[in-house]
Amino acid sequence: MADEEIDDVDKAILYALQEDARNMSSGDIAKRTGTSDSTVRKRIQRLESDGVIKGYSANVDYQKSGYPLRMLLYCTAAIPERSDRIPDILELDGVVSVQELVTGEQNLLVTAVGETDSDITPVAQELLDMGLTVADEVLVRTHATTPFGKFDSQDHTADDP
Repeated sequence: MADEEIDDVDKAILYALQEDARNMSSGDIAKRTGTSDSTVRKRIQRLESDGVIKGYSANVDYQKSGYPLRMLLYCTAAIPERSDRIPDILELDGVVSVQELVTGEQNLLVTAVGETDSDITPVAQELLDMGLTVADEVLVRTHATTPFGKFDSQDHTADDP
C-alpha cells in the first residue's frame, strides 16, 4: 500500500509508464499531466519507494523469440506454504511467472515457456517433485496485455506541482 494517496497525476504517470516506460520521458509525462518535469521525477521516485512501481521490464514475445509454447499449470500447494513456494518455482528452467490464487482448489498458477513439449514437460514433473499437485495444464495460443484503463484519467492536471 502506498504511503500517500494515489491521485490523478500519479495515475497518469502509471498509465504512461505502462504504455512505454522505455521511451516515455518525464518531460513527455509532464506535458500530459500539466506538471513540471521535476514533479514527475519526484512522483516516480515516490511511487518506486512506496512499492507502487515494483520495477521495469521488457514485455517479451516469447513466440517470436523462439519459444512458441506457453503453458499455464494450475497447481495446488498447502495453503500455509503456497507463498513460500513461489521463489523456488521461479527458479525452475522455463518458468516465467507464478501467481498466487486465493479462491478455488488450485492456488498457484505457473506460466512456463519453451520451444517444444519436451521443454515444458519437465516443469510439470519438477512441480510434482516439489510436492505440488498439478491439477490442469493449458496451452496458450496468444497473450496480450494493456495498461490499466483506470489510470488513464481524462484530466491529468494537478492542483499541486
